[in-house]
Amino acid sequence: MVKITHIESFCNEFIGFVCVTDETGARGWGQVSTYHSDITCQVLHRQVAPWVLGVETEDFDDLLDLVTEREHKFPGSYLRRALGGFDTAVWDMWGKQQDKPVVELLGGTPGKLRAYASSMKRDIAPKDEAYRLMRLRNEVGFDAFKVRAGAEVGRNKDEWPGRTEEIIATMRKTMGDDVALLIDANSCYSPKRAIEVGQLLQEYGFSHYEEPCPYWELEQTKQVTEALEIDVTGGEQDCDLPTWQRMIDMRAVDIVQPDILYLGGISRTMRVVEMAKKAKLSVTPHCANLSMVTLFTMHLLKAIPNAGKYLEFSIEGEDYYPWQQSIFTKSPFDVDNGHVTISEAPGWGCEINPDWLAKSNYQSTTTANLW
Repeated sequence: MVKITHIESFCNEFIGFVCVTDETGARGWGQVSTYHSDITCQVLHRQVAPWVLGVETEDFDDLLDLVTEREHKFPGSYLRRALGGFDTAVWDMWGKQQDKPVVELLGGTPGKLRAYASSMKRDIAPKDEAYRLMRLRNEVGFDAFKVRAGAEVGRNKDEWPGRTEEIIATMRKTMGDDVALLIDANSCYSPKRAIEVGQLLQEYGFSHYEEPCPYWELEQTKQVTEALEIDVTGGEQDCDLPTWQRMIDMRAVDIVQPDILYLGGISRTMRVVEMAKKAKLSVTPHCANLSMVTLFTMHLLKAIPNAGKYLEFSIEGEDYYPWQQSIFTKSPFDVDNGHVTISEAPGWGCEINPDWLAKSNYQSTTTANLW
């Protein structure tokens, strides 16, 4: 890898894009994680750039590890979210240099990928949720859907009394028996309550039960996994590779769900993929909005041998994620018959809207102004 000489970021509070330039003038685009992206971009320039700019290496994973070692007093999420912006921009640069989509660099091929419609809403009545999902099924052909149970990190409380039981029954009765149904509890339950809900999910034929217990309590999640036949899933929040190894070794979940940008990019996610592969676990990554993270996940899923059944595809628009609007010149997320398509264009195959970039907060670090 030739030396990266320039890192630029373009951000607001909600989302941030990264551009890297190497000593030959080649450029690539990536993204830091959403949520407080302005803070993450500060971390990128202050705590990532000093260790990656001007460094020549043949081992990109080792360079990423160097950052975490040099910043060992900051082992948490922000550093990894910033690393994700750097990593994904470098992968785009490599793709453009080789005139290949990233999926090919990872060993896969472009093409169609099955998606499930992922609802983010809890403040919606079950009958209204079922109606809007049925409409999506009829319009674009989704045949798999995920809804929400409990309250987010809810300490066993529901969004309102009885909603969980109602949405479980309503979804199956409305959608019929020929769709896959998934549900996300977002760390709501104690093991006892999680198992009770899981038994109801099994009765109604749900196939995916996400993050039933507080995600940091792996032993609690393991209790639920061992008690149920439904696939218990999790891992989206975890950014520490030793934690991932422990989670997989103890079989805390049946399906692992790394988020490429929470974890620190494609390269670190591929390490988790390899851990899961050795344990014979499938990978269904978390990607809960229609920024570049979903595009990254599309390329990953078409390349790995232990990919799960489908891509998570957020169905929320400007009422839920107003910042999603107009970030691309052309959306890379068209859905046809329940599938998305990965293009053959080099790199990530998308272009950030120049008008959006012009309105963003800009920051630049080069080897010349680093110190």
